[in-house]
Amino acid sequence: MTTLPARLLAPPPGWTTYADVVVVGSGIAGLTAALQAREVGSVMVVTKDILSAGSTQWAQGGIAAALGPGDTPEQHLRDTLVAGAGLCDEDAVRALVTEGPDAVRELIALGTQFDHTAAGELSLTREGGHLRDRIAHAGGDATGAEIQRALVAAVEAAPDIEVIEHALVIDLVPGADGGVAGVTLHVMGEGQRDGVGAVHCRAVVLASGGLGQVYSATTNPSVATGDGMALALRAGAVLRDLEFVQFHPTVMWLGPDSTGQQPLISEAVRGEGAFLVDDAGVRFMTGQHELADLAPRDVVAKAIMRRMHETGRPHMWLDARHFGAAKWESRFPTILATCRSHGIDPVQELVPVAPACHYASGGVATDLSGQSSVPGLFACGEVACSGVHGANRLASNSLLEGLVFSRRIALRLHEGLPPRQDPVDDPRASGLVDGGARRELQDVMTERGGVLRSRDGLAFGALELAACGTDEGRDPGVDAWETTNLLTVGTALLGAAAMREETRGSHWRDDFPDRDDESWARHIDVRLVDGELALDPGVRHVQVATDSGGSR
Repeated sequence: MTTLPARLLAPPPGWTTYADVVVVGSGIAGLTAALQAREVGSVMVVTKDILSAGSTQWAQGGIAAALGPGDTPEQHLRDTLVAGAGLCDEDAVRALVTEGPDAVRELIALGTQFDHTAAGELSLTREGGHLRDRIAHAGGDATGAEIQRALVAAVEAAPDIEVIEHALVIDLVPGADGGVAGVTLHVMGEGQRDGVGAVHCRAVVLASGGLGQVYSATTNPSVATGDGMALALRAGAVLRDLEFVQFHPTVMWLGPDSTGQQPLISEAVRGEGAFLVDDAGVRFMTGQHELADLAPRDVVAKAIMRRMHETGRPHMWLDARHFGAAKWESRFPTILATCRSHGIDPVQELVPVAPACHYASGGVATDLSGQSSVPGLFACGEVACSGVHGANRLASNSLLEGLVFSRRIALRLHEGLPPRQDPVDDPRASGLVDGGARRELQDVMTERGGVLRSRDGLAFGALELAACGTDEGRDPGVDAWETTNLLTVGTALLGAAAMREETRGSHWRDDFPDRDDESWARHIDVRLVDGELALDPGVRHVQVATDSGGSR
């Protein structure tokens, strides 16, 4: 197995400052945490790009909450548990669905402008796995951008929140008592604070997003390089459920050589009546599942992959021509513009689609207050594993999770900040992978640890990643730091995927095609011990509420 760096090779900090709470990331989770935590002390937001960058702004479909007539948190809970295929933490899901409606109302009070019906009611739609119309959206298909706009405006209007943009957090600063004493970071650019520095603090809130760039094709932006998961792992935190990576079934196919961030065709398009067909025009989701084209994402992604293998085609097709121009322009203006920018007019043509990496259901293991296994280190949003998503995230639950659990972290901090710790010298062995290994690493992850997985493929993938890791980087910098983080989370992901010898939720093993509750109704935890990964399948997980095997 690959020996991974226990900390990143970096120059010593050239400057130091202090904040009571450091929030890493500026999406819905990070900005909500910052706004809620400023009442307990000084807050600093550190973000890798500008405040408005990150995954939240790309969210098209909406945010799920039981806000409509006849809908209840209990119904939302059931749909979430079913999609999670037996591995959801029911207490976490209950917190999500019961606190979610008020949290969304707070977003509205903050200035978020959701779409409304002609009668003035909140406009709600449906996505895969939901049995009710409960997805609130904004600007048709620009929900994330509108939520981000409102949160950024609120943070910019808060003089007690300091923001450092264009800053990559490198590692956590260890404290004398074993917890967190701060973070080291690299600020890109020139100014009062540039280069490598340190921010000492009493609490760190990771809200840095996911790991999508570990694959060659993803819906995630370029900043999603798994930095938060990797630095938490290096600091001794437990990562959980890393094998459960959701591949969105309908990502626009741009050709065999297209890499990086790919255009998402929101599930809400199918929620409004679009459907999948193969080259012969056959609606292949009919008969596959009771919800057909609106089945949970893992079901649809697997069905598309099967059809692609059967037909030898690199993609399937999404048919929404029956919407007409007016509906496309009013309900999905962003997607319409994106399709047309790539030479496809969905008003008149089929849209080529194929699955691509979309969301990491696993991450830094936390309790219901967002506390990780490292004192003073909290996590929320996609970087975290709160227990909400289980083996497969239900559509539009991600924005809600970031919103609800960031508020829960703030409530925990209101009870008392962790004691300030004195920084100590970091004895961990440092290392670095050359940034030039990134493309090879991404290709390995896509080929060996993508939608379709097997024992041999995962074993070969681990060896290939180990080979990538032998090309040591000697020049610390953003590219090398990000690539090392990608290697770290990729290696952990393949290890967990190899250990889980079953098919469940978004984890699909060709050699173990069935779900095995007797052996694998459990979480896999990953730790980094002296540079080596330690994987622990943990105790058997028992979900009280029934589910249908994750097939709905």
